[in-house]
Amino acid sequence: MATLPPDNRPIVVSGPSGVGKGTLYNLLFQRHPETFALSVSHTTRSPRDGEQDGVHYHFVPMEHFEDLISRDGFVEHAKFSGNRYGTSKMTIEEQTKKGRVVLLDIEMEGVKQIKQSDIAARYIFISPPSLETLESRLRGRGTEKEESIVKRLAQAKNELEYSKTPGVHDIVIVNDDLEKAYKEFEDFVYKPLDA
Repeated sequence: MATLPPDNRPIVVSGPSGVGKGTLYNLLFQRHPETFALSVSHTTRSPRDGEQDGVHYHFVPMEHFEDLISRDGFVEHAKFSGNRYGTSKMTIEEQTKKGRVVLLDIEMEGVKQIKQSDIAARYIFISPPSLETLESRLRGRGTEKEESIVKRLAQAKNELEYSKTPGVHDIVIVNDDLEKAYKEFEDFVYKPLDA
């Protein structure tokens, strides 16, 4: 039986690549089945090993992506490392109709766009304990080329700076201890409306 949080607005989760966003929200999904849905983003990049279309991303050609932009089909979209990423309005509507709270894994530019849209959302930023820790996590993945790691670390610095802007995020969680970070994450998601 799904236990919906008192506040069922979409939850925007952001933070640098490699910080553990997916680990945290996947724990939430496991511990609260049938309650949440991840908004599956569209991307023009190629799938990585093990990634499935429609599960991890909707992998689409550039023309298809640009057609969706022209039809105002995205809540937010951005270009990163030569590829486009975006969250479609239809995905959020479909999951909300099913009675699920939609979770969006969005990078900084997307957060800025959603803040300017008419979507009421809650914002969680996941921060690494340090840039050094983040770098070792990214290198530990073994999926990135050096050039990509350097780009991601430069982007991480920008995102950490942006996360300090007052009022941008409702909560900043430092992911240095998984269970501690998860408890903060879950407590925020299930926070009573008047808290």
